Amino acid sequence: MTGGLFAVLDDIAMLLDDAAVMSKVAAKKTAGILGDDLAVNAEKATGFRASRELPVLWAITKGSFVNKVVILPLAFLLSAYAPWTIIPILLFGGAYLSYEGVEKIYHVLAHRDSHEKPAAEEISDEKELLRREKGKIKSAIRTDFILSIEIVMIALGTVIESSLMLQIMVVSIIALLATVGVYGLVAVVVRMDDAGFFLIDWAGTMQGVMSKTVAGLGSLLVASLPWVIRSLGIVGTIAMLLVGGGMFTHNIPYVHHALEFMPSSLANLIVGFVVGAVLVAAMMLVPKKAKKKSEKDGSMH
Repeated sequence: MTGGLFAVLDDIAMLLDDAAVMSKVAAKKTAGILGDDLAVNAEKATGFRASRELPVLWAITKGSFVNKVVILPLAFLLSAYAPWTIIPILLFGGAYLSYEGVEKIYHVLAHRDSHEKPAAEEISDEKELLRREKGKIKSAIRTDFILSIEIVMIALGTVIESSLMLQIMVVSIIALLATVGVYGLVAVVVRMDDAGFFLIDWAGTMQGVMSKTVAGLGSLLVASLPWVIRSLGIVGTIAMLLVGGGMFTHNIPYVHHALEFMPSSLANLIVGFVVGAVLVAAMMLVPKKAKKKSEKDGSMH
């Protein structure tokens, strides 16, 4: 009886050891997209009133956990029973991210001089503020869903030949890392100014060079936040195009071979931009066609 118990414990220890090793491998393979995930979600989680940043980030984080709960079992089921559906799902996700990236670029260029939305701090209407906040949270959770699919599928690909239990453990660890790690870092970024003010106050209790150094670091954090937020907007948009284009270059052999003469990141960026531009143009034409049709129907009556 005791020998059987030790055998079970030994099997569990071996399974945990294998899970740790494979998790490191999966983490390395998903490191690039986790970085893009961080950039995209940091950009999505900014632009709110300072008092609402952490509550909004928590709402997005909860949505991200729900995404993982939905995606993980579906990923295992599709991988086992309908593997042919995985690539179309990834391509659909790539198209969505590419569209979002190009649409953001178009919005910035088209409304550079006028009609720009006021910053959250400038909106006095509480209902309008909550409406915008809810819309951004939904958009962030949708984007997280697409990125989570890519992360889970890449992680699953590293352990596809392993036992089901090992697959579940490794992919779940990576999924947890993608939520806790990414949104934890986002929380640090968006509250840089709080850290800066804390250092400035702390410097008041010190003397000499140490006081000036700590106060200088705090002032740097406070002054850097607006620049970091603007940079996240640019980096997050580029990341969406990179991930979106990457889903096409990685999963369509013809596209991969046609662009293999250039660096992979550049190829991903170009494909993401082209796909997004086509979709944005198509979405702009649909309302125009609908408007023309309604005008034509009206004139007939």
